[in-house]
Parts: sequence; structure tokens; C-alpha cells
Amino acid sequence: MFEPTSRYASLETVTLTLPDGRVVAYKRRRFLPSGQEMRLLAEVTVTEGDRLDLLTARTLGDPEQFWRVCDANDVLNPFDVMEEPGAVVRIAMPEF
Repeated sequence: MFEPTSRYASLETVTLTLPDGRVVAYKRRRFLPSGQEMRLLAEVTVTEGDRLDLLTARTLGDPEQFWRVCDANDVLNPFDVMEEPGAVVRIAMPEF
């Protein structure tokens, strides 16, 4: 259902039978980890014009892993991570 590198790949798939008999499959809820408890790979200072996808490609080797940076910084909205030049962004170790 999801790529192996997706934030949802490791979540259990469960089913629900609706009153009309249809069966619906879904993933269990993903609880956000505490960024401060994640193992740190690097800390990067944001500069003017930085983009999260480029930062993630440079540090983790895959621009689609931006969600790992968001998790490490306790941020829900990806645009908030790189918003302020001079801010320090935590890059957590990938955990597959």
C-alpha cells in the first residue's frame, strides 16, 4: 500500500466491517515521536533560500524523507521547518 520509506509503511493495516457489510482496510494511527528523543545525525543552520527538500536530499539522500526532519523538530507543517534563517534544524538518524 505504501512505499517502504513512507512514514506509514510500518503501521499495521487493519479492517473495519461497515453496517452494510463492506470491509474497509486502513492503517492504524501514526503517533508522532518526540524529536528530542530521536538519535541525532546532524544539526543544520537555515540560510536564506534554503528548501526542506534540498536539505533532506543532501543529508538523508532522499528529498521525500522531509517528514523525518519534521518529526525531529516536532513540526507538523513542513513549511515551518525552514521558515526562519539562522534557525537550527535537527536531522535525525533514519530508522527503518
